[in-house]
Parts: sequence; C-alpha cells; structure tokens
Amino acid sequence: MSKLQIVYFFLRGRAEAIRTLLVEQGVEYEETDVMPMEKWLNYWKPKMAFGQCPLLIDGDFELVQSNAILRYLGRKYDLYGSSIQEAARADMINDGVEDLRGAYTVLIYQNYEDGKDDYVKALPDKLRPFENLMKDTKGYILGEKMTFADYNLFDLLDIHLTLAPTCLDTFPALKSYHSRVLQRPGVQKRRNSQNFKDMKINFNGKE
Repeated sequence: MSKLQIVYFFLRGRAEAIRTLLVEQGVEYEETDVMPMEKWLNYWKPKMAFGQCPLLIDGDFELVQSNAILRYLGRKYDLYGSSIQEAARADMINDGVEDLRGAYTVLIYQNYEDGKDDYVKALPDKLRPFENLMKDTKGYILGEKMTFADYNLFDLLDIHLTLAPTCLDTFPALKSYHSRVLQRPGVQKRRNSQNFKDMKINFNGKE
C-alpha cells in the first residue's frame, strides 16, 4: 500500500494540523514541496481543484482544502466521534477555528505592521467562545478521545501564542487544553522532529 502524500509548501501553514494528526496516529506519509515558485505556478497550481494547496493524495484519490482533508482523515482514522451529535460538535468547533484562522491569515499577509496591535487587542473576544465551549469538557473537544478538530484547534492556539504569548493567560480552559495536547507523545514526536523545527509558520516569515 502506498503512503499518503501531502503536497504543500515547506512551512507549517495550513498543513501543520494534518501532519500532527498523521504523526500521532502513526500514519507514515511522504511530503512534496511545491516550490520553487515557477514549479508551483506552472505545474502544481493548475492541478489543484481550487488552485490552492495542501493536496492530500491517498492512492488514486486526491483531495484539496485543508478542512476537507482533516475531515477525511477524521473519518479514516476514527477521529470523528461516536454519534452524529459528537461529529456535529467537532464540525462546529472546526468551523470556528477556520473563522479565526481566516482573520489571522488576513493579518499576516495583508496588514501585519498596521494591524497587529488592534488584532491582539481584539483577540480575547475571538478566543472567549472557544473558552466557553471547552471549559466543561474532560480532556479534549469530545472528552477523553481526540478528534480531527483537536489538531486544528491546537494549531490555531499555538500560532496565536507565537503572535501574542500571553493571549491564553485569561482563558484557563484553553491554556490547560493547549498544554494537554502539547504533552501528548505523538504531538511531541512531531514537534521534536527536525522537519518541524526547520519550518516557518507562514510563507512571508511574519508570525
């Protein structure tokens, strides 16, 4: 059986939650860097359904859109809860992650110098809904077992801690949650890899 393949830039970006999920689940995968830019523009970009990556290749099946990939892997590796209600909760939180990640992406790539202070100032209002959702959970989004959405929420919190190191200080549930996920052996395995250490968070180096 061929290994899964991730096609993406050599950076954490929208592929990091996917990588961490695979490493922790013990799934071997290969990675293809779409760069240099000429190769991305002329070869890879036209192959992508929406002209964007990451791309996941699983045998003869190809899938783009990072959240679709996470959901696919959630179903494939039993990381989607045990009922339609649990799956819906995971989906809801993952959609919330995407909302904040979208705002973060606009800041990083379009308005970093002029907008960072205002973004950080408004961040508590963006994080509070996650705090409210997580404060009564035991462990992770659905309790004791990880879901695909946990990898995405963890990554979202992690990149924001780089942007604003004290942003979780007034959110004890989120701070505890981030620490709990960070300490998982599979997550540590990914974080301690040279591949992870060599990667920037974002393409332009701003974080």
